[in-house]
Amino acid sequence: MSTAWQKATVLVEALPYIQKFHGKIIVVKYGGNAMINEELKTAVINDLLLMQLVGMKPVIVHGGGPEINSTLRKLNIETYFVDGLRYTDEQVISVVEMVLTGKVNKEIVRNIGVKGGQAVGLCGKDGNLLVCRRRFGKDGVDIGFVGDIVEVNTSLLLSLMDDGYIPVISPVGVGKNGETYNINADSAAGKIAAALHAEKLVLLTDVAGLANGPDKNGPIISYLNVEDVPRLLADGVISGGMIPKIECCVEALAAGVHSTHILDGRDEHSILLEVFTKEGFGTMVGTEHKSVGIV
Repeated sequence: MSTAWQKATVLVEALPYIQKFHGKIIVVKYGGNAMINEELKTAVINDLLLMQLVGMKPVIVHGGGPEINSTLRKLNIETYFVDGLRYTDEQVISVVEMVLTGKVNKEIVRNIGVKGGQAVGLCGKDGNLLVCRRRFGKDGVDIGFVGDIVEVNTSLLLSLMDDGYIPVISPVGVGKNGETYNINADSAAGKIAAALHAEKLVLLTDVAGLANGPDKNGPIISYLNVEDVPRLLADGVISGGMIPKIECCVEALAAGVHSTHILDGRDEHSILLEVFTKEGFGTMVGTEHKSVGIV
């Protein structure tokens, strides 16, 4: 079969998915190695622009952990994590805001523009986009200026999407009294997807999905029913940085998001493969009555 015929076949196979998701909102949490490796950066931006060009409405919520860590080291500021969340004191929150909103966010907007797209960079302070309250760790442990989103200004995001822009959101929120909060990017993506009644929530990460077994070396769970989450948390299968990812998927589904996916951002075009094909990638968290899927 010639290359031209192969390309035509791929397009025809994608048609039902283009029709199904036309006009639908897809929230993508962009993070991990896909934000560092230049080839992966290009692949992600191309995926998102293609989705928009065929009628979907992508929204990007980005992280920036490696950049934050690097800047904190240069400034000799120590940091640590509690249940997958960064402890954020006054020094750390100033660095988080500077790096996420002033640097990472604008780089993503620039990269979209270079490829011919239109994007607007935002943080939670812009138009009171992400209003937060202070979040505490387990048993009320103080983790500093870490926020839980209590309100999302969806009208701002919907207006931008209707005008052809891709919103690019930095997970820095604002409190009722103007205080600045660091928001876990996965949690922010889940809250935003829920508020927008998104069709899909996609979390890009640096692992192939949720691994079965506390050693993280077991097979990947391809489908996870929300009913199995408490047991896997208790067994230690869901731990560390995977906790906020699974939690935000569960909350998004409860709020009406149709499907949630944890994908390996190290694989080029993993977003397109999830959206435009029937093949499953990574871990899908859903509400269907299936047993835990193992591949």
